[in-house]
Amino acid sequence: LSALNELIGLDNVTTDGRKVNIYANIGSVEDIENVLKYDGHGIGLFRSEYLYMDRTQPPSEEEQFQSYKSVLEQMPGKRVVIRTVDIGADKQVPYLLNETEQNPALGCRGIRLCFEKPDILMTQLRAIYRSSFYGNVAMMFPMVISVEEVKILKKMAKDAKEQLIEEGFECNDVPIGIMIETPAAALLSERLAKEADFFSIGTNDLIQYTLAIDRQNSHMEDYYNEVHPAVLQLIEMTVQNAHKAGIEVSICGELAGDIMLTKQFIDMGVNELSVPPAAVLKVRKAVIES
Repeated sequence: LSALNELIGLDNVTTDGRKVNIYANIGSVEDIENVLKYDGHGIGLFRSEYLYMDRTQPPSEEEQFQSYKSVLEQMPGKRVVIRTVDIGADKQVPYLLNETEQNPALGCRGIRLCFEKPDILMTQLRAIYRSSFYGNVAMMFPMVISVEEVKILKKMAKDAKEQLIEEGFECNDVPIGIMIETPAAALLSERLAKEADFFSIGTNDLIQYTLAIDRQNSHMEDYYNEVHPAVLQLIEMTVQNAHKAGIEVSICGELAGDIMLTKQFIDMGVNELSVPPAAVLKVRKAVIES
């Protein structure tokens, strides 16, 4: 660990001069302590759904705003990417989900739940835009599978911002990204890239949906291949299509922290790896040595 600590303060630059952002994944304001400890250069994934869990009603706009503002103030000038609420699948919140689903991973989750309960998303969008005055914030939408969905989401974001400005709040522009975590999104990435400011590849779900294997099912471990050629091909295609449109790509799933893949991702052109805070320095070492 002491050898890794010597990497604190260094840039994430390869031997041939390529820069890769190494950001951290968090689920709460409390996680920022470790991000700072391990010198994460930003937040690549704020899993906002944890604000909704272990309670009986959704967090208010004010409560969410205070959480986002606190993270931004502790990361001055550094980018903080908030993923809009991804309830469903393995994150069950009884007060938001109307029925028990036989296959929740393929059910009402992510933006699908938000389309069914638009007030939930509008409240969150307002909180994000209010926080934009306090730092470098971006947002991204989970479980996108079509261009039409992105257009609806962008319209909702625009409406939220306009509401706030009419009410006298000061808001900055907030970059809007989308998660690439289904084969549909990867295959449509050329078209989606024209609608998004950035991509973030969620490899945990991308693997699950590409291989048709429930990642929560321990009986399927022998079949669950994180580096299946089909998965890597979808990642590479997504990166190429993003760059063709002039936008950047992050990987924020578990594969981002796999140092056996770091060089391969850099060679693909991945711009950012977002990992658990404790993995930041390990991945920085792999980048510097690439």
